[in-house]
Amino acid sequence: MTRAVLLLVLAQAMVAARAAGGAEDVRDVIERQNAKAVRAYAGGDVETLVSIFAEDAWQMPPNNPPLVGREAIRGYWRQAVTWGKWDFKLEVQKVDVSGPLAVERGKYVLTFAAGPKAPPGLPSFTDRGNYLVHWRREADGQWRAVADAPVSEVPMAPPASPPPGHP
Repeated sequence: MTRAVLLLVLAQAMVAARAAGGAEDVRDVIERQNAKAVRAYAGGDVETLVSIFAEDAWQMPPNNPPLVGREAIRGYWRQAVTWGKWDFKLEVQKVDVSGPLAVERGKYVLTFAAGPKAPPGLPSFTDRGNYLVHWRREADGQWRAVADAPVSEVPMAPPASPPPGHP
């Protein structure tokens, strides 16, 4: 009987550990979500991209106000994917997990190739930097991004020189 109780306790502990989702399991999920996002950006698949974000997510693109909520993210990227080709490379460096929350830290490279519908003044560019993403396990069991914050390592361009004759 003691052996049966020990096996039952061990089985319950294994189920509880799996349900809690260890850091390695969550990292695997995040890496799969990132791969899905990279494909969605490259293919202009806004609905797949948006499905990775929580309803109350914040996406904080550089030099822009934050996109607050899934609908704002959807609206921005519906327009942005028409501007040209977005090619992201994401490298997860660390994932910290506490219950239903996780924080991902990584590096990115973004290559944007401007197309004919790009806004005036938006040239092709390459950016690289670091990012933090706050993930949350939602009620449906899916891990979704709640906050996405990239930080560029590329120095900002110097301000334009004033025209001759101006101070």
